[in-house]
Amino acid sequence: MKTTFFLLFLLSLAYANPLQNAIDNAPPYSTLKLSPGIYSGSVVIDKPLTIEGKADGVIIDAKNMGSVITILSSDVHIKKLTIQNSGARMHTIDAAISMKNIRYCSIEQCRLLNSLYGIDMAMVSDSNITGNYITSKKFDLPLRGDALKMYYAHNNIIANNTIENSRDITLNYSHHNLFEKNRFLHNRFATHLSLSNDNRFQNNLYLYNSVSMMLMGAKNTQILHNQILSSNGAAGIGLLLKGVAQCVCEHNKISFNAKAIYIDGQEKAKGMKRYINYNDISYNKEALHFHASIKDNTITHNRFFANIDDIVKDIGGSFSSSNKVEYNFWDRYVGFDRDDDNIGDTPHKVYQYADQLWHYNNKVKFFYASPTLTLLNFLSNLAPFIEPNLLMQDSKPVFTYSDE
Repeated sequence: MKTTFFLLFLLSLAYANPLQNAIDNAPPYSTLKLSPGIYSGSVVIDKPLTIEGKADGVIIDAKNMGSVITILSSDVHIKKLTIQNSGARMHTIDAAISMKNIRYCSIEQCRLLNSLYGIDMAMVSDSNITGNYITSKKFDLPLRGDALKMYYAHNNIIANNTIENSRDITLNYSHHNLFEKNRFLHNRFATHLSLSNDNRFQNNLYLYNSVSMMLMGAKNTQILHNQILSSNGAAGIGLLLKGVAQCVCEHNKISFNAKAIYIDGQEKAKGMKRYINYNDISYNKEALHFHASIKDNTITHNRFFANIDDIVKDIGGSFSSSNKVEYNFWDRYVGFDRDDDNIGDTPHKVYQYADQLWHYNNKVKFFYASPTLTLLNFLSNLAPFIEPNLLMQDSKPVFTYSDE
């Protein structure tokens, strides 16, 4: 009997988790301040509690098993910790931090490393994710999890975080969230909204992502004062809009992308859908790429400069009267300003001539920039023998642009 008791005692010590024991024994709303060291992860917090690192070097490590920290209670606050080495199971959503059906929580100044998912927020509201560094396991990109996975998550603030080398940041059925002053670097879909409404993205930096922002079925989204730069690859997209309503995109710098803004319009939709105003859209291969239809857009006071193509449409069709396009600066405008009001005397019209047919007929693409198509384009401008497609007309183009 003594031998059996001794063996059971040793086994209980071997499988004991001092951090979990401290969490279990702490009174609700108390604070655990951890000294530097490595603590075993796979801990569960099921009461209001604060866990804070006293200094740098406080590490919670799950040793590649499950989620590192699971939060099942409201009013939980995690500060100044390194949280690392989650499991690698997609079907259980192994994460650095898993948060489920809670409110009024915060994750602040933490480093989330080598985890499949960064933060899994399922039915989380009124919480703050601020000042964190989040990256993923070094798997092939499709096999990584999301740095931030938000599902039915509302009224949260995501601010001052750096998220890099992860797969996606996703919002599904998640409304009234604020993303502010974050850095998204080297991800696949740096922000992917699906059926999520009334979200705001402001003063964020997007750099070297495959698609910086993708909005699908989102309503009342505000995209303000962001830098959306250098999307990766021949098809890298700065901003992709599909099935959106009341999307406001203003005061952004969108540069060095293959496609600055890709708009998939709906032919049968009615009412103004997109407001693209006061943006700097420059040095892109394509500034505005339209799929299906060019309609229901307000495009005003933008600067279109040094793009290879200002307007691209990959399916045949013409410019719709449901658009409002005016007061934009176009570096390709060829009119005059005789009354010195800084508005061109004639509208700026963007046509699709023969050399641009490859945009919706890939067989013609082989001849792009060839002498034959260049000559056809010159003749079409000089003496059109067929009517070109009018892609866009700015009725009041700005004549000169000033940074002031």
